Amino acid sequence: MSLPDVRRPETAASGLYRAFWRWHFYAGLLVMPVLMLMALTGGLYLFKPEIEGALNKRLLSVPSAATSTTPQAWADAALSVTSGKLVQLVTPVGPTNTAKLVVETPSGLRQAIFVNPHDASVLGTVTDGGVMELIKRLHSLDIAGPVFNLLIEVVAGWAIVVVATGVVLWWPRGQSGGIVSVRGAPARRVFWRDLHAVTGIFAGAIIVFLAATGMPWSAVWGKEVRRMTTEAGWGRPAAPGGPGSHLDHKTPPAVPWALQETDIHAGHDMGAMTGTRVLDLNEAVASADAADLKRPYALSVPAAPGKPWAASYMPDRVQDTRTIYLDQTNGRVLADIGYDDFGPAAKTIEWGIAVHQGQQYGLANKLVMLAGCIAVWLLGISALVMWWKRRPKGRLAAPPRPLTRGAYIGLAAVIVPLAIIYPLVGASLIALLGMDGLIRLAFRSAARTA
Repeated sequence: MSLPDVRRPETAASGLYRAFWRWHFYAGLLVMPVLMLMALTGGLYLFKPEIEGALNKRLLSVPSAATSTTPQAWADAALSVTSGKLVQLVTPVGPTNTAKLVVETPSGLRQAIFVNPHDASVLGTVTDGGVMELIKRLHSLDIAGPVFNLLIEVVAGWAIVVVATGVVLWWPRGQSGGIVSVRGAPARRVFWRDLHAVTGIFAGAIIVFLAATGMPWSAVWGKEVRRMTTEAGWGRPAAPGGPGSHLDHKTPPAVPWALQETDIHAGHDMGAMTGTRVLDLNEAVASADAADLKRPYALSVPAAPGKPWAASYMPDRVQDTRTIYLDQTNGRVLADIGYDDFGPAAKTIEWGIAVHQGQQYGLANKLVMLAGCIAVWLLGISALVMWWKRRPKGRLAAPPRPLTRGAYIGLAAVIVPLAIIYPLVGASLIALLGMDGLIRLAFRSAARTA
């Protein structure tokens, strides 16, 4: 609820400060709960290989042996323990690694079956993606449905607004503390104010980076950017197979973001294909190996007659990414696409995604991104404590609005460009302005009645 406009005379500087403070408060109130959930799940997802290795240790490695069986034997073993169709094979790297086969059941559930490549014995079955896929879906809010997934774009855009307005509020104005140091003890409000300000200024750039590089996965902005950059020749190169549906949440990415408009992920019952001879699994793996594609690569079964096989090597360093497409009938390489083949926009976005996920620069990359996730929690907790210590009884206690309209010009210079770049941020801005207006009208009406 707005505060009464009984206060000291407003200068241009104080009006501008109030405008930024008010919208910093509202933006934080809008995004912080979701942003803290994203920071928690994102921090866990940074260590996806380590967590999966610990949880599935018995499924990922086998004793070395001189004997070996065929990829088709691995598929037959996987299909012997569950009904469905094979959609993907992740090849073993060496003699101590298992083969992973993804099978889609008639109910649509995707299961990962781990097979010993030496004797084609099944080691175990888990839901494809397992615990980390659940964390990923929580991170994107996809678990709550497509509508909630739209909220991610709103939160990421407003997180940038929070940081931008926070920098203005942090800017030194003659004070001796709260710039790079924290004053007082936890019992005092100034301690939490300084902790909030200092954490924000040191971690702000990381938070903005995480918000911006998370946008490619958003339902509106990400899809439109992929389409526009592709049409402009700045995105993915042309890939065989034709356009298809966006990669869904059921299977971890088997190709880079820039190539995920190609529908190669849905499996197909190859026994239903008639007429033209079709490449079998053994031949497809042999063709990928003959093309010197590094292991482990994910080999996706063609979605339908005429669709190509697709095999992708997805290492931590985005520059080493490579995807090949194989003719479904003879295994000939139809396209061989690496990072160097992407347009400038796709290269930038792919690099951003790799850094966002803590992959590009090793452990240091993970720790910097983790620091950003921890900072979000420090900012959220310190903001809550600050509000609690200053709250008037029975009121939301939003910062007072400026008395002069000119105070909003500087604020608009920060928010409006973001509202244009990210359409859902613009829509939510209009909604917030309307809500703020209704609150002020309600307050004035109550004041007149009293």
